[in-house]
Amino acid sequence: MVGQPLVDFPDSQIGPPPDAIRVGAAPADTRIEVSLYLKSRGGSAQAVAGAADPRAALAADRATHHKDDIARVSRFAAAQGLDIVTVEPARRLIKLSGSVAALQAAFGTQLDLYRQGDRQFRARTGMLHLPADLLPVIEAVLGLDDRPAAFAKALPMTAPVTAGYRPNQVAAFYDFPTGVTGAGQCIAIIELGGGYLDSDNQAAFAAMGLAVPTIVAVPIDGAANSPGQSDAADEEVALDLQVAGGVAPGARLAVYFAPASFAGFVDAVSAAVHDTVLRPSVISISWGVNETAWSAAARQAMDGAFQDAAILRVSVFVAAGDNLATNGAADGALHVQYPASSPWAIGCGGTLIATDGNAIVSEVVWSDTGNGQGTGGGISVLYPVPDFQQTVNTGTGRGVPDVAGNAAQPSGYLTTLKGASKVIGGTSAVAPLWAGLAALINEQAALPIGFFLADLYAAPDLLREVTEGDNKPKGTDVGYSAGLGWNACTGLGVPDGLALFKKFT
Repeated sequence: MVGQPLVDFPDSQIGPPPDAIRVGAAPADTRIEVSLYLKSRGGSAQAVAGAADPRAALAADRATHHKDDIARVSRFAAAQGLDIVTVEPARRLIKLSGSVAALQAAFGTQLDLYRQGDRQFRARTGMLHLPADLLPVIEAVLGLDDRPAAFAKALPMTAPVTAGYRPNQVAAFYDFPTGVTGAGQCIAIIELGGGYLDSDNQAAFAAMGLAVPTIVAVPIDGAANSPGQSDAADEEVALDLQVAGGVAPGARLAVYFAPASFAGFVDAVSAAVHDTVLRPSVISISWGVNETAWSAAARQAMDGAFQDAAILRVSVFVAAGDNLATNGAADGALHVQYPASSPWAIGCGGTLIATDGNAIVSEVVWSDTGNGQGTGGGISVLYPVPDFQQTVNTGTGRGVPDVAGNAAQPSGYLTTLKGASKVIGGTSAVAPLWAGLAALINEQAALPIGFFLADLYAAPDLLREVTEGDNKPKGTDVGYSAGLGWNACTGLGVPDGLALFKKFT
């Protein structure tokens, strides 16, 4: 491949990082690692059908079908002076490493350093370039650019703790099944920063009257459980762990810590989906950003991981965002959050509940327009209406969210962080809430429920509709309103835990 001309890789097109200042070229001798994802060869669902160990069957099938692709990339790497770090056919992943100079030459790009607030990172603009014979083989090259690809969405209350509920209280409000704990299940929790303290977990679960679940930290791409470096990320980790574990205390919680880059995010999800040791049956994701911030190639790699999850009967719940129908964008236009907008994810919107005793007496769309906060939701500009939404979505694209649950700070979740009680809300609480419910169902189901949106949209009575409220920013009529049936604020509605449990078990 030496001397082979490079051709455009259109799906890799990406703009400059917004609100960032270029500070110079990336040092040529810095060594970095990139994740190269191969395009699917198809047939994966047939390969795992009826297999006693679907993950092993998928790995074996892909090792065979991608043998030539891997050899082709290996020759390319050798010709460009790049090292092969790892080859994982099941994930369609080849990791390469090399100097900035070598990688710039190999992929026909320029890497620069940018500063955004107190954060410095590498970024590129435009598209990458590949040898012509690799263009049909490569789906995405991630890691050259390590700009932030997502942000933590947990929202703490600034006022003293006077309200809020323990996570297992919220589960009871939604009539989650009792007598099951998620035993034998593993919930994967994706975290792009932050960390947890064992002492916080002990205090939080003691306050719920529960034993601390088994919690495993899984390092991805050099990241690790690192509490104390970011308050926002630590709040996210605490919320995710304590909600998922409070709902399904018998499940193992596997926390995949990764850098907040496109490569880190995709690598973490891919690693969780294909983990042959911990074997998650559910994944919870509370991070995201406007869908247009991702290149097509990066989204294809993430969507591919989600499709693998569906093939392996792994459910993926993703927060729909906390900044109303514009998703916080300064242009005032409507935006949905990715990866919640992926047609292979289960998007989770937010509500505000009021209770009397052990019952919810009212539930409306979460919308705190005075603070510019409230549930995300809307219509994707990148994905068409998926088959499962054809009968309910009259828009031009994939509608977000699919389901909802309690998310507002005033009715948020009492968590323990750095030894103190704190009420935290956001749709980032709804993803682990639903993930915990899925683990309870999977404990008794003949097969894990996996990607079950077709079943939900065919039987909306398994959820309770939320018909009041909207996600329109203050002073505007831009956004969406709740109402009967699916809507772009709360989806099909909030869970009827026992009805869902009975349906799938």
